[in-house]
Amino acid sequence: MKRRFRASTEANVDLTPMIDMTFILLIFFMVSTTFVKDMKVDINRPGAQSQSVASTKAVRIYIDKQGETYLDGEPIRSWVIQSRVRDLLKGMTQKSVLVVTDADVPSQKLIDVVDAARLAGAEDVGVATVAEAGEG
Repeated sequence: MKRRFRASTEANVDLTPMIDMTFILLIFFMVSTTFVKDMKVDINRPGAQSQSVASTKAVRIYIDKQGETYLDGEPIRSWVIQSRVRDLLKGMTQKSVLVVTDADVPSQKLIDVVDAARLAGAEDVGVATVAEAGEG
């Protein structure tokens, strides 16, 4: 008895389904991933190129370079802004507030003051530089 050797069939593994699944997973993770670097917003407030003095009928809140807040030329704490602005806006027909700020003021301080003015009932809150708003 002679043993016959059959020509062995080559065993091939089909990699096509594995490659397809890899690309599907890659696309899934690319689409589902959010690319948020940081939630802080960097605001670069431009300076005034053309100056026009703002209306004097608005309540003016000044923020200086050190972050100090002034209302009617008097220093005011951040937690008092809302009640003081509400009192000033009671008798006015045009409820507008103008926040005059310096370019070096942190954005969070500016946002806090604008938010306090809106919560006080101001219908129109504007932000201006000293050159745009004028001294006053």
